[in-house]
Amino acid sequence: MIIKMPSLSFRVLTIFSIFFFAANTDASSLPERLLRSTAELRKHTSISEFRLLNRRQLLDCPDPNPYLEVNVTSNPRLSDDEYVTVNITGVLLPSENDWVAMISPSHSDVKTCLQNAIMYEQTGDFSSLPLLCHYPVKAQYVSNDPGYLKCGKKECKAHVAGKCVLKTCSATLLFHVVNIRTDIEFVMFGGGFGTPCILRRSDPVSFANPNHPLYAHVASVDSTATSMRLTWVSGNQSPQQVQYGDAQTANSSVSTFSQADMCTSPAMESPAVDFGWHDPGFIHSALLTGLHPSTSYSYKYGSDLVGWSDEMKLTTPPASGTDALKFLAYGDMGKAPLDSSIEHYIQPGSVSVIKAMEEQVSSGGVDSIFHIGDISYATGFMAEWDFFLHLISPLASQLSYLTAIGNHERDYVDSGSVYPTPDSGGECGVAYETYFPMPTAAKDEPWYSIEQGPVHFTVISTEHNWTLNSQQYEWMNKDMAAVNRTTTPWLIFTGHRPMYTSAPGNPIFPSVDDWFVDAVEPLLLQNKVDLVLFGHVHNYERTCGVYNGSCKGMPTKDANGVDTYDHSNYTAPVHAVIGMAGFKLDDFTQNDNSWSLARISKFGYIRVNATKSELHVEFVNADSRKVDDSFRITKAGT
Repeated sequence: MIIKMPSLSFRVLTIFSIFFFAANTDASSLPERLLRSTAELRKHTSISEFRLLNRRQLLDCPDPNPYLEVNVTSNPRLSDDEYVTVNITGVLLPSENDWVAMISPSHSDVKTCLQNAIMYEQTGDFSSLPLLCHYPVKAQYVSNDPGYLKCGKKECKAHVAGKCVLKTCSATLLFHVVNIRTDIEFVMFGGGFGTPCILRRSDPVSFANPNHPLYAHVASVDSTATSMRLTWVSGNQSPQQVQYGDAQTANSSVSTFSQADMCTSPAMESPAVDFGWHDPGFIHSALLTGLHPSTSYSYKYGSDLVGWSDEMKLTTPPASGTDALKFLAYGDMGKAPLDSSIEHYIQPGSVSVIKAMEEQVSSGGVDSIFHIGDISYATGFMAEWDFFLHLISPLASQLSYLTAIGNHERDYVDSGSVYPTPDSGGECGVAYETYFPMPTAAKDEPWYSIEQGPVHFTVISTEHNWTLNSQQYEWMNKDMAAVNRTTTPWLIFTGHRPMYTSAPGNPIFPSVDDWFVDAVEPLLLQNKVDLVLFGHVHNYERTCGVYNGSCKGMPTKDANGVDTYDHSNYTAPVHAVIGMAGFKLDDFTQNDNSWSLARISKFGYIRVNATKSELHVEFVNADSRKVDDSFRITKAGT
């Protein structure tokens, strides 16, 4: 079978031009107050006035208030994880349009941006030059203090004959800050996000140890489970060390990336090379060897020069061919603020899902974790990687955290991705592959396979060429054909974009690429894939044993009423969309797909218990902690 596809240049032109037309028509207003509830966070997923700050012109504030001050109450130096109190005093006329931004690095020029103006003018864009040389990490309306607009906190600034003749108002805001290595400051603006002007800046605040090693996460490197890779971030480029087990040590290799490594386009500078850039520090990675499968080890990482992490514990997964594996899986997580801030991109379910999984892991019975694309949603706003790594570290520092690349890590015009939309914000896979080194063959070839217990995982990139006879296509076919189904009877195929969904998107940006399905689905049937896990669509959906849009195998109910697929008489793979771990949920717009057996639009994750005779899959609702869907795939005689 030969798949005929339009040329890449045609697809770039068509999709990229449509993208900018669509993006410019979707700007929603923010509510006056941001609450920390999941429901409220959902409102800040799409393009908002805050996300468009870089396209605003900075106005002059008409009121030079001599009393206004912005001060920070914290330790003399910031810790690695802290809630900072920002005090705004001396306000003459409180306004619902007053807001405070956290800026880093603190020397960022929020008044003028001449270099950026020149870059934009070179593209022929004279309409609205950028507001900021560096985008705010986060921001809050001052009215988040409930007494602000009514001047609940007053201070007298002038007395006449013993009487106060001039009173000012004040407010207090709380910002959650993690160690992003560079100094920060807090800048007060008037005029809201639409017509901003600078009122006052705080003094810079520094972190106590910007070089401190942080945000550890571990990953399997092969199927023996005798080695693990530990990756962390530090502000210092000198090699550091992991001390683990019984006086074992491993030295780190060090990498980083710069603006020059990011992608951009002639039509518009990408966030990653422009206003979204933040120095990533140095990413350290060390290979821990001499381990045993299914064994726990204490470890710490760092150096005498920069300091050491707390003592932590990791557990290796079961080796290939062993009898059992328990893992968690999900896609499209991202992160959300742990304060009342607005950020450039918020994934409202991420915090509740992380908390639910932390409880799951602390109770035991989890061997590894798979995150299948759309990892941090930093999309070129680079400080958000630190906040994401901080969010997942309690999990990822304990268990093998394996990932697949998604469109929001890789896609950018003229970068080599299949899809030319600017979804990565110019990161084009560089940040992802640096932060999450997987057991891949080479850079920008982010596909790999690994075995844990009785399962063989084939992990692909839906963002790289998968067409017939392409490098990745040939690899997929060869990898799956070589699986020893005696030692690893289960074959799970996973990547980011789905083949089946009842939330198909729209004609411009469909959720399913028919070319991808036509090219790759035959390999799944040919190699008798048991379970297919995809993300990208932000809900949970399970199919029958499906091929070419038709049910080839239906489950039966077991004694407990659980859908059970008998793969002793294999017919076709079971597909599950599991992109419900953080991003705003998608509704199901189609209800008549005969292959769709379960549809749930709630935040959560799946947990899988694999033995040599059964895969037991459960969708766990992150809010209720209850199992909202459950199914089994069985094989006799294995």
